[in-house]
Amino acid sequence: MRTQIEGSLAVAQAVAACRPQVICAYPISPQTHIVEGLSAIVKRGELTGCEYVNVESEFAAMSVAIGASAAGARSYTATASQGLLYMVEAVYNASGLGLPIVMTVANRAIGAPINIWNDHTDSMSQRDSGWIQLYAETNQEAADLHVQAFRIAEELSLPVMVCMDGFILTHAVEEVDVPEQADVDRFLPPFEPRQVLDPANPVSIGAMVGPEAFTEVRYLAHDRQMRALELIPQVAADFKEIFGRDSGGLVHTYLLDDAETVVIALGSVLGTIKDVVDERRARGEKIGVLGITSFRPFPLKAVEAAIGNAKRFICLEKAFSVGIGGIVASHVRMAMSSHPIKNYTVVAGLGGRPILKGSLHGLLDKAVTDSLEPLTFLDLDTDLVERELARTRAGGRSGPAAENMLRDLGASRVPTA
Repeated sequence: MRTQIEGSLAVAQAVAACRPQVICAYPISPQTHIVEGLSAIVKRGELTGCEYVNVESEFAAMSVAIGASAAGARSYTATASQGLLYMVEAVYNASGLGLPIVMTVANRAIGAPINIWNDHTDSMSQRDSGWIQLYAETNQEAADLHVQAFRIAEELSLPVMVCMDGFILTHAVEEVDVPEQADVDRFLPPFEPRQVLDPANPVSIGAMVGPEAFTEVRYLAHDRQMRALELIPQVAADFKEIFGRDSGGLVHTYLLDDAETVVIALGSVLGTIKDVVDERRARGEKIGVLGITSFRPFPLKAVEAAIGNAKRFICLEKAFSVGIGGIVASHVRMAMSSHPIKNYTVVAGLGGRPILKGSLHGLLDKAVTDSLEPLTFLDLDTDLVERELARTRAGGRSGPAAENMLRDLGASRVPTA
């Protein structure tokens, strides 16, 4: 049903249509509206057979989801930022145990300093945790990906994160065709767990495994992720057959057939990038866009096929690996290792900084002439950075860098001596 709805509430309705049996909830912005929406749905009696558990922390939320899933219940939770970090031990346990939990990550920066706005640092920090990671470009895709996530998780017996940009998507009100219950029931079969704790047939899960078998355990986790590369497009095709729209899959392409320059990104920034590419296409420039939906498993072959014979690619990233640079770019370079292609990493939007069309045009002006630096920080205030570096070089104690720079900007309430 098409309706004007906040992204978080669209996701809540889509998750409810998947008939979860246990929902574990702990609030942290910007995912709170999702679990609040689900709470209201359960309270109104619209979702039956579901236990809604208010827990005392994010670690408890994932722990309860693990216990519920191990007991054979379809389980769901949501988190963001510091909340995801707080549950990390349990996040690894969920994937290590092969439990098909679905979790929304409403992407948000990680402190310190404290920042509640959007970037991808939180989910990217868990890229090696063993969870499948799917990134939504729009609220429509966010709703659709949750329906697909339950099926992917349960067919592989692996947990799935659906990542949607905090505030940019979670709090945006726009038209969404919310998946209807009858269609979801046709698409998503009842949950039949591969492993279940049963008092009548007691077993141990997560017991000690020594060097004699641990490598093999990890290999099997990798094997399931590799099988997801085939399953994810298949699930997307089945979704299209029932719901009548393309959503999900491994990658999305835009104007790539003859592109000499390819811009690669994840999440909601793809919309802005496509607008800029349209403007440059109108000038006769051969440029296209590759949106990556599945970051884990990473679709090496699909990325290679999509970029094709382009002359260069630019990875626009909302997170980066401190001390080396681009995270997504390193993966794309691996995909293109047999191709002589120029490549650039652009770090943008950290801590919610707006990614402006003018700034994108500026970096593309340099990229298409191959005069862009290999690693660029979009709209970096170099004067501000230099002032802080000068304080450090001057000796003595410069104080906290973040607070110093806020004072330089005239935006800090921290009292000065």
